[in-house]
Amino acid sequence: MATVILFHSAYGLRPLERDAADRLSALGHQVVTPDLYDRRVAGSVDEAVALRDGIGWRRLFERAERAVADLPATAVLGGFSMGAAVAASLWAKRPETAGVLFLHSIAELPANARAGVPLQVHLADPDIFEPADEVAAWKAAAAAPIALEMFTYPGAGHIYTDPTLADHDAAAARLTWDRVERFLAGL
Repeated sequence: MATVILFHSAYGLRPLERDAADRLSALGHQVVTPDLYDRRVAGSVDEAVALRDGIGWRRLFERAERAVADLPATAVLGGFSMGAAVAASLWAKRPETAGVLFLHSIAELPANARAGVPLQVHLADPDIFEPADEVAAWKAAAAAPIALEMFTYPGAGHIYTDPTLADHDAAAARLTWDRVERFLAGL
């Protein structure tokens, strides 16, 4: 079984991440959900952006690094929306990761990404925060060094796995979690 690190979205650590951790833990994985906001959560996109920007990317990345310092170098790096960028920032410093999981976002890939490392990506289609042309360019650049598996969900909202948001799409969420479970089982 895998050790999995799941970083929260710009909304903060909420039931979405805790429920995902419970789901994956029930399958035997060790799941860690660092709280980069010190128990603060947002109730809207505007509040989420204000929280994120108030802390700043540099501090968020430093907090993330401290949160995973004692975890195995092979731990799977994952994140929801903003959390994908946090996971990607650690990937460069943890090249031995067994795999990477981006939920609701793409993020910059490290130049030192180990050839063949599995990366699974789940995106709404279309996604207001991930324009189709940017996703296509990212996918073309990402495909060569890594083992990319990318899924899109037509008609779903940005964070469609979160039942507390208007974006929620129950069918897309079920399919996403089925695919995530298979991904982790294969590592």
